[in-house]
Amino acid sequence: METLEKMDQELFLYLNDQHNPFWDAVMSFVSNKYVWIPFYLLLIAYLVYRYRRQSMAMLGLAIAAVGLADFIASGIFKPYFARLRPCHDPDLSVTVNFIQGCGGQFGFMSSHASTAFALAVFFNLILSDRYTIFKIVLVVWAVVVSYSRIYLGVHYPGDTMAGALLGSFLAYVCALGYWILVKKYPQMVRQKP
Repeated sequence: METLEKMDQELFLYLNDQHNPFWDAVMSFVSNKYVWIPFYLLLIAYLVYRYRRQSMAMLGLAIAAVGLADFIASGIFKPYFARLRPCHDPDLSVTVNFIQGCGGQFGFMSSHASTAFALAVFFNLILSDRYTIFKIVLVVWAVVVSYSRIYLGVHYPGDTMAGALLGSFLAYVCALGYWILVKKYPQMVRQKP
């Protein structure tokens, strides 16, 4: 375990050291959860327009995946493991490049990573192949959001990878729930996704 933590710290220090003013601004922007509100609203509007009644199941289970990912990462794992964020670690904080606030004391798991991957993986699993570009964009977005947390000095790579795995697993479970609902209540399907 110590070896893994050391490798995680070394990878963090390498990735966190790749700074310049342009990327500082980009990563701060990407990491700001309020910046994405227009994207979420457009996604909701499109799903309601395109899928009508079926969109309620999609949105409900997407919200369940994201909500569970956030609750489990922040409400259970962070206090249980109590792993200090790099910017709060007294041994590392002098070498960490952090651009904005540090956040809460503990960082394992990243709730930014868990919620971004929950959303991206959920829609990758339930939407048809004709949405391939949108699916790729969602995954790239989740990866960039996760990386921004390392860049900004608030999470180790292991925090974001674990968060991504948690979010992906919960997305899979919620996608299964979605397909069970669609199969059980075929009348709610306007057209097959």
